[in-house]
Amino acid sequence: MKLVVGVGVRRLWALMLVVAAALPAARGVWLNMPSSGRKCVYEELRSNVVVMGDYYTFYGDGDVNYTANPTVNVKVSSPYGNSLYNKEQSRHGQFAFTTNEPGNYVACFVVDSNDQSGKIVTVGLEWKVGIAAKDWDSVARKEKIEGLDLEMRKLQDSVTAIGERMIHMMSREMEMREVNNRTNNRVAQYSQGSLGVCILVAMIQVYYLKRYFRNKKLI
Repeated sequence: MKLVVGVGVRRLWALMLVVAAALPAARGVWLNMPSSGRKCVYEELRSNVVVMGDYYTFYGDGDVNYTANPTVNVKVSSPYGNSLYNKEQSRHGQFAFTTNEPGNYVACFVVDSNDQSGKIVTVGLEWKVGIAAKDWDSVARKEKIEGLDLEMRKLQDSVTAIGERMIHMMSREMEMREVNNRTNNRVAQYSQGSLGVCILVAMIQVYYLKRYFRNKKLI
């Protein structure tokens, strides 16, 4: 009996490790900003997904000082161009939203035109999606759970999120397959139509040449 329990526990922990490896984690990026123009990051998301972002600016030397660092203009947009967050002359900020429609959600940064330091401006962005954006401390206090129970709750929500992600990917795969099939059918129809036109033109040319040679009494 002890051996069976030990194997079960090892399998449980192995499953937990596999699921944890597949969890969507927070993504951190550094953007070296151009003196003019903008840089954007985007991610394709499905509907009803919680997104949180935390950004800060600093010069290329790496010293982060929220009162002396460069300022940037920040805009976060939905796939249809709706503004979800817009702030000008910001050194540090946070944004959060829940997606309403599937597609590419974009966060764009532009260096403030008043910056004349000549230094390289860098924007650090931490982008959290889904489970990674959930406030587990609040969940633990609200539901009065901690330790292993809290970890199991995280894994349960993570498995649910992974299942929803797989269903979304399968639906996208079916949509892409339908698009490919329609495209193949249209290409086949275009090819058949082009071949028919070529045959018709060739027959007209043969008829015209035969008539021309007969009129010239060459045949």
